[in-house]
Amino acid sequence: MTGGPTGALPAEVDVVVVGAGAAGMSAALRAASHGLETVLLEKSEYFGGSTARSGGGVWIPDNYALRAAGESDGIEAAKTYLDAIVGDVVPKVRRDTYLERGPEVMDFIRDHSPVRFRWVPEYADYQPEQPGGRARGRSVEPDPIDGRIIGEELDRLHPQYTKAPANMVVLQRDFRKISLGLRTLGGPITMLRVLLRRTLAGLRRQRLFGMGNAIAIGLRKALMDAGVPVVHEAELSELVLSEGRVVGVKVLRDGAEHVVRARRGVVIGSGGFERNLEMREKYQPKPTSVDWTTGSQFNTGGGISAGITAGAEVALMDDSWWGPTIPLPSGPWFCLAERNLPGSIIVNQAGKRYMNEALPYVEATHKIYEGEATGVGHVPSWMVIDTRYRNRYLFAGLFPRQPFPGRWYKHGTIKRASTLAGLAEEIGVPAAALEATVERFNGFARSGIDEDFGRGESAYDKYYSDPTVKPNPSLGTIDQGPFYAVKIVPGDLGTKGGLVTDERARVLRPDGSPIEGLYAAGNASAAVMGHTYPGPGGTIGPALVFGYLAADDIAGSSGGRAATSASEERASRPPLPQEYDAQAPIETPSRQ
Repeated sequence: MTGGPTGALPAEVDVVVVGAGAAGMSAALRAASHGLETVLLEKSEYFGGSTARSGGGVWIPDNYALRAAGESDGIEAAKTYLDAIVGDVVPKVRRDTYLERGPEVMDFIRDHSPVRFRWVPEYADYQPEQPGGRARGRSVEPDPIDGRIIGEELDRLHPQYTKAPANMVVLQRDFRKISLGLRTLGGPITMLRVLLRRTLAGLRRQRLFGMGNAIAIGLRKALMDAGVPVVHEAELSELVLSEGRVVGVKVLRDGAEHVVRARRGVVIGSGGFERNLEMREKYQPKPTSVDWTTGSQFNTGGGISAGITAGAEVALMDDSWWGPTIPLPSGPWFCLAERNLPGSIIVNQAGKRYMNEALPYVEATHKIYEGEATGVGHVPSWMVIDTRYRNRYLFAGLFPRQPFPGRWYKHGTIKRASTLAGLAEEIGVPAAALEATVERFNGFARSGIDEDFGRGESAYDKYYSDPTVKPNPSLGTIDQGPFYAVKIVPGDLGTKGGLVTDERARVLRPDGSPIEGLYAAGNASAAVMGHTYPGPGGTIGPALVFGYLAADDIAGSSGGRAATSASEERASRPPLPQEYDAQAPIETPSRQ
């Protein structure tokens, strides 16, 4: 780690961007392409934000990577899909703009950075049976990238969600097969391919990174090439207003407050508030915890709070990019494939199933909280598996047959018993209820039809299932002791609520009018996906697109047509009015 703040804070620029995640880097890169003098301010000592910690999927229909794979069905079907699953929670013009401009943004990133995307084969939309949904999926992911392209700046890459050996790059398309262990030939072949990739990278003295790291590194390289300074350890404290317009920011750095003025606009891309317990307690369903999120530890809602103080409306503050999560001693594990694989169920504190365990993660966690709202008691829930399941599949990073670590038992995350009745006693649920639940589920596994919740019927359910299990690849009996129970809590990838924006990424007041000079994108803005999630990459896609659109609006561009060169515009502009004068008094909004 290079350590310490980097770069000098400028007194004034055209565009101030806050937050060095996907949204902020996209906005800064696009602003620079218009010739706008831009600075990117980052609260932490790292770049990449939650994007760098993610799987790196991007859900932008009809992009170049989908077209190259012959897997694009245009944007009209995607519009139908978002109409069906998002509805009027988000204005249609904003949804449609995202889809219409998305492919252009992907082309821009390809043409201005080393990031290259490919289709993730058959990673289904999360609700593929809805009108316009696509069972073969619309998600793409970045190719691995050599981190050496950014030199020493690589030391500032945001720490990963889980650590892996050097050059051990597992892509989304790999994980599906590897999670099945030795159940299919694809598992060991894919693992050998990953090992070969690592070996070749070592011989070439490369430092390969995949998933969200690849996006972050590629965008950082693009900013370096474009000459956009990234100033670290500069935390937004307030927005500077003059006559109702945002004209700059106040930031805390080196123990002092500084002002950076913005001639054209400020873009907030500083992430959500998942690590702010006070905000979670105020807005989110209960129970909640900052220890259950896999979002960046620096996402404490500073940009959202600054926007609220400046008069912005907020929405979706009660929602998140949820996911059933295993609270391990080392930190939360976002439970993905584990829930879809046959031979597992999730029960509540009454010892009963209450959902299709293979639901998309946002929808599954909504089910958890629905139970809390009715007083049934779904937090914590317990994933019940048997020895057969444990011997077959990867689980929370452990290989098949690898024993659960003793510290997991000590932490209370894992319980074990030789019988279901004994397991029920361990987790504090009625033994008769748990035994009846498992017996009923085993009947469904044998028949292939989940009569209670329809598990295995959706194409998404099947994606992480076991194709060798018949008749339903997502259903398997639980009957081989010893039995295990794994604690499940309502975790998240980040919060979904934030500043309300329009299709141009302008931040809006409660009356619907824009706050001049203020824009937001990524998880600092209220999600364009509303209360749902369209498919893998439904967070990073909008971050990239609306960051780009914010810069376009600031530049006076429309539909990708560049406005007058910013340098020419500055040269021909009359002297700045007094409210932009660095010596003039600064008007800041009063705190609520």
